[in-house]
Amino acid sequence: MGLTKASTGAGAADSGLTIVRSSPEDAVIALAGNPNVGKSTVFNALTGMRQHTGNWPGKTVGSAQGQCEHGGRGYVLVDLPGTYSLMAHSTEEEVARDFLCFGGADGAVVVCDATCLERNLNLVLQTLELEPRTVVCVNLLDEAEKKGIRVDLKALSARLGVPVVGAAAARGEGLDALMDAVATLTADPEPPAPMEVRYLASIERAAAVLVPLLRERLGGRLPERWVALRLLDDDPSLLDALADTLDCDLRADEAVQAAVASALAELEAAGVGREALKDRIVSCLVLAAEDVCNDVVTYQREDYERRDRRLDKILTSRATGIPVMLLLLAGVFWLTITGANYPSQLLSDGLFWVQDRLTDLFTYFNAPDWLHGALVLGVYRVLAWVVSVMLPPMAIFFPIFTLLEDFGYLPRVAFVLDHAFQKAKACGKQALTMCLVDICTH
Repeated sequence: MGLTKASTGAGAADSGLTIVRSSPEDAVIALAGNPNVGKSTVFNALTGMRQHTGNWPGKTVGSAQGQCEHGGRGYVLVDLPGTYSLMAHSTEEEVARDFLCFGGADGAVVVCDATCLERNLNLVLQTLELEPRTVVCVNLLDEAEKKGIRVDLKALSARLGVPVVGAAAARGEGLDALMDAVATLTADPEPPAPMEVRYLASIERAAAVLVPLLRERLGGRLPERWVALRLLDDDPSLLDALADTLDCDLRADEAVQAAVASALAELEAAGVGREALKDRIVSCLVLAAEDVCNDVVTYQREDYERRDRRLDKILTSRATGIPVMLLLLAGVFWLTITGANYPSQLLSDGLFWVQDRLTDLFTYFNAPDWLHGALVLGVYRVLAWVVSVMLPPMAIFFPIFTLLEDFGYLPRVAFVLDHAFQKAKACGKQALTMCLVDICTH
């Protein structure tokens, strides 16, 4: 069944993204996950070529939707941008969060990497706070097996309180079970009761002050406890989205703002200032993810997890994190620039040899100078310069960064730089974009 008709549900319209359905009864499923966990492999395997792509209005982040049929029912899978969090430090995080909040999804699937499940559970726990109808897909089980990592899927499901399915999407394994779980979850009139992350007692008390007020104003459209935490955390992008999408401007609500001020004062008295609040919230999420993994993940090599902990101490500590990062990025920069010189020269020589032959051809046919100037000295020469200068650095830079991502180093870079970048109203992940721009400009 292909995509034949575009229809926009109420929630989808609110999110600004047009959902393309083949039938009004199709269920909309948000597909979320960290970068490089095989989310796109899952998406492509389930949807095949029946995809619709586009951009969220006002965003440069692309979207992909695909139609999938299972058990006689149609599903629209919306491939959300790869993100590590829903706390909206970047456009990707904002888009993923807003679709889960306002996109009218009937459920969600969060794809995780079995080889580094603890890191992925941060996003899982945040998604469960927003969308209880969630299926966790533990992908790359074949890679985990090669590394001697075993994930107890039943125990993980029991801890999280939602269905958990194992998969090796590249082999096509586990996808039928995944859709069976999605079908069961979306057909059940009662959503599951997922695990609830417990924050510090002072934070829980502060959020509890806001929940009754928010329950009245949100009318069940969003989880009140989650919105309360975002209010305390001062998330302006969410407040803008609430005002635009749900017609609920909490910043203009005097009662809510008075309650927020009172809750923040209590937090300050408990030693949790607004600057430290986000760190405490993130710390609780990280500790909860670690606690879950301690119960469900086992390693054949006893030193496997210990080695990761030692690496974390070196790569993310205040003393060594930034020096190691600068040395490594300098090495990547040097290798990219120096290594690109030789293939760049070869490409330049080859392409400009072709330019000379084209000039000879134009001369042979007595072509006018203006035509030779426009096509050979204009279009072809510019293209030859761009290819010879840009292609070699990109061919070196992207594979190196892919390896660093696979080894788990890029998230550590983002973590190390996040605090500094926040002072410029940015996030740590943008450091990676800056590296790419620096390579391109040199």
